[in-house]
Amino acid sequence: MGPLTGIRIVEMAGIGPGPFCAMMLSDMGAEVIRIDRLSHKGTGHTANVLNRGRKSIALDLKNPAAVAAALRLIDGADGLLEGFRPGVMERLGLGPDICLERNPGLVYGRMTGWGQTGPLAHTAGHDINYISIGGALGAMGYSDRPPAPPLNLVGDFGGGAMYLLAGMLAALVEKGKSGKGQVIDAAMTDGTASLLSPFYGLMAMDMWTTDRSSNKLDGGAHYYGSYECSDGKYISIGSIEPQFYSLLLQKCGITDEAFLAQQDQSQWPELRKKLTDLFKTKPQTAWCDLMEGTDVCFAPVLNLKEAPSHPHNQARETFIDIDGVTQPAPAPRFSRTQGQVQSPAAIAGEHTESILQDWGFSESDIGALKAVEAI
Repeated sequence: MGPLTGIRIVEMAGIGPGPFCAMMLSDMGAEVIRIDRLSHKGTGHTANVLNRGRKSIALDLKNPAAVAAALRLIDGADGLLEGFRPGVMERLGLGPDICLERNPGLVYGRMTGWGQTGPLAHTAGHDINYISIGGALGAMGYSDRPPAPPLNLVGDFGGGAMYLLAGMLAALVEKGKSGKGQVIDAAMTDGTASLLSPFYGLMAMDMWTTDRSSNKLDGGAHYYGSYECSDGKYISIGSIEPQFYSLLLQKCGITDEAFLAQQDQSQWPELRKKLTDLFKTKPQTAWCDLMEGTDVCFAPVLNLKEAPSHPHNQARETFIDIDGVTQPAPAPRFSRTQGQVQSPAAIAGEHTESILQDWGFSESDIGALKAVEAI
């Protein structure tokens, strides 16, 4: 039922952001098959949410017969996505030149940390490195300690997977006009830099400083941040606009005139200290009773186990349960063609023969691949 129903994607098995992009495509209705290494056959876990919604075929891509089979699968695909270092797919005989010559309409998605070109292109790295050179990591955390890693959400999933997804979707739309495929070079460094666009704009207007925890949105402002409660739990407030800030003061019973100077940055440290002391006087539930559902811009800080039980998440069915595994539901929502999780995560190689059959391989073809141990 998803908007991508009828679209076929080949995913080269990888870790982290590649599978996340493939998961999103599957959640939106695409048929995504994952090519796993034959040496990994039988591995994996059905609770691996990132791998949900796809079938898996295990191929020995060091075997020419397996490479030929992979090319036949790619011939029948609308798109391919891979997350290897630059040059790996070419060495396998599955590079974009070969694939696009055989299938000119193929959307060939490539995701790396550093990109396909540049002095760092062939070096190892992880999210924390990719978000460092764009300026993101250096803007996060408090000034009295090292920059805090934002999990691996900014580089891997935000700057990487979501930009690859956007690129592939855009290329699929363009293909509908031209009939031609193309290659998408999605670098996490590029995507991270793109995510920082508003902050580069603010800096150009002298509305942002490179000093950590000294700006409105980085923990510098007392009215935008997280605070500990008396029970050791936390709440978050984001009372930026004057009317929301005024309501915050009203709800908290704050009459201290020092708080009237909301935008006086010289007062922010002292006002943050006062709010810190105030919020420690009551448990999280008391502050929720007082401010949740109002225009204070307030929310309790929940952990991963608590979040699915929040009434708002329950009302929107933000989380779902599949075979006993609680996980986020497909997003975003569509009014006519709502996607759904097509299946739990597959074990590597679980669907090898059925994929080959569905994609046009005969019994003799499959038998020949088995005979040379390509599958």
